[in-house]
Amino acid sequence: MSAARRIALVTGGTGGIGRETCRQLDFASAMHGLDVTFVAMDVTDPAGCERAIAAITTSHGPVDVLVNGAGITRDAVLRKMTREQWDQVLSVNLDSVFTLCKLLAEGMCERGWGRIVNISSVNGQTGQFGQTNYAAAKAGMHGFTMALAREVARKGVTVNSISPGYIRTAMTAAIPEEVQQQVLAMVPTGRIGEPADVARAVVFLCAQDAGYLTGVNLPVNGGLFISF
Repeated sequence: MSAARRIALVTGGTGGIGRETCRQLDFASAMHGLDVTFVAMDVTDPAGCERAIAAITTSHGPVDVLVNGAGITRDAVLRKMTREQWDQVLSVNLDSVFTLCKLLAEGMCERGWGRIVNISSVNGQTGQFGQTNYAAAKAGMHGFTMALAREVARKGVTVNSISPGYIRTAMTAAIPEEVQQQVLAMVPTGRIGEPADVARAVVFLCAQDAGYLTGVNLPVNGGLFISF
């Protein structure tokens, strides 16, 4: 990732995309073979996040790269969606982005270098039936990303988002086979994405020489949704 040793924090690091992101960030770093350490963190608990980051800083050093990858779905059409389903998705998928960026962005600015990548979704761009909570959270990540990018750009910190399409993960595996085939028929590349496709995009945005890329949303969707 760079000539310097960087510390990266990837939330949702045990999921399909998160695990592959950890692997590729490690491989792209100047010191191949660095151990990937798993730290228990409830991203909906700000105090717990603060304690976890303090422990990471003590053990490894300050965090230079933040990948906000934690996410859940609680699908239901709006007329049947409960307040709990709404709150759970917004808390994990969007509030956690505020919490982690709030805890880490200032330190990145003080050190004059940092990379923040927020993992959004194509459904945050297009909307999706039965996902008003998820689409709202993922669309909110775009606005958050663009605003924070403006705030920290002069401090050497970039903030970008990635919008995956349908990626082969446990989340998409839960989609009924019939629906998966319908989705596949709409993807111009003719295949479902792999976690590695998203991880490569993360590594690209986190590179040492990617400092002129900020406020960007990078679609990784096989052409499912194409726009300016």
